[in-house]
Amino acid sequence: MSNDGRDPGHGDSIASWVTVSIIMVATAIGTLAFWFDQAAIVWASAVLAVLSLPVGLFLKRSGYGVNGSKSKNSH
Repeated sequence: MSNDGRDPGHGDSIASWVTVSIIMVATAIGTLAFWFDQAAIVWASAVLAVLSLPVGLFLKRSGYGVNGSKSKNSH
């Protein structure tokens, strides 16, 4: 698969950074909640992690994805 010498971006965008950051925070919260036996917070952090995906998709469609109109790598 050729990309004509262009860098594909490897997810270096606001949309991807925000999505991954939310997932990381949710995972950290869920891990602590699991450690302290707080099942409701564990489940809430799992929901937060899943809800980060529509947030990333929204940001991508708003132009903040790789090569988006509002991204730093737009051409």
